[in-house]
Amino acid sequence: MYSQYIALGDSMSIDLYPALDAGEADVAVALEWNARAGNVAPLGAPSLLYRNADERYPEFQGRDLDTVFPGIGFLNLAEDGATIGDVFGSQRPAIEDSEVPTLITLSIGGNDLLSALENRPDASLLRHVVKDIGDALEFLVKSLQQARPESLLILTNVYDPSDDTRKIPGVLEGTGPLPLDALKELNTRIARVALDEDGVVLADAYTHFMGHGVTAADAERWYWKRSWIEPNAAGASEIRRVWLDALDAVAEN
Repeated sequence: MYSQYIALGDSMSIDLYPALDAGEADVAVALEWNARAGNVAPLGAPSLLYRNADERYPEFQGRDLDTVFPGIGFLNLAEDGATIGDVFGSQRPAIEDSEVPTLITLSIGGNDLLSALENRPDASLLRHVVKDIGDALEFLVKSLQQARPESLLILTNVYDPSDDTRKIPGVLEGTGPLPLDALKELNTRIARVALDEDGVVLADAYTHFMGHGVTAADAERWYWKRSWIEPNAAGASEIRRVWLDALDAVAEN
C-alpha cells in the first residue's frame, strides 16, 4: 500500500537516546550526545517501525513496514530539539512533491511548549501561545498533505514524563510546578487536527506513556535516565507501538 515512509519531528523520532540507553552507540556519541560523532544503532521509533530489531523485540517480528510493504523506502528527517519551525525550515523542504503512496509519522510540539514555558508566561499569555502552536501545527499538516496527497499522516501527541505530578527532574525546576493544563490543551488541539483532517490519524503517546515516567519503578520507565524528556530504548519501542496501533485502526476501518 505504501511506497515510502517519512519520519518527521523531534527527538521522539530519532535513534540517539534509545541507542545511548541501550549502550549501542560509539563512545564519541555517548560523550557528546551527538549522533554525527559516530555510529548509532537504529533503535529509535521510526527505525523500529521500518525494520524491527527482532532479537531485542521478538513480539514485533513480522510487523514492521519492511516486512508488510516489501521494498518501501525510508527517510528519517527528524532532528533533536526540533520545533514546528524547524520542521518547516529544514525537514519539509527535503520532501519532494509526489503522489507516491506515503506513510508519514510526525512527533512535534513538545519543544515548542517547553520553549514558551522558559519565559514563565502568565496563564492568559500561555493560552495564546498554545493556540499559536496549534495553528502552526495545523498549517504544517496541510502543507504535508499538499506535498503528499496520497499519504497517511500519523500525528503523535506530547507525552508527560511527570506522570501528572507537574515535576520533571532537570526540566524547568526553577519555575515551579509545570502548567500541565497547557500540555493537555495542546494535546486536545492535536487530537482535533487529527480528527478534522482527512488522511490524518492520532497516535496517543500521552495516554500510553502515563505511569511510565517519574512515578514508575526503574524497570517500567520509558524515559532516558539522563534526560527525562527523551525516550529510552523501551520508550522508543512503545512509540512504535502506538504508531502500529494507529495503523491497525486505519486498516480496520
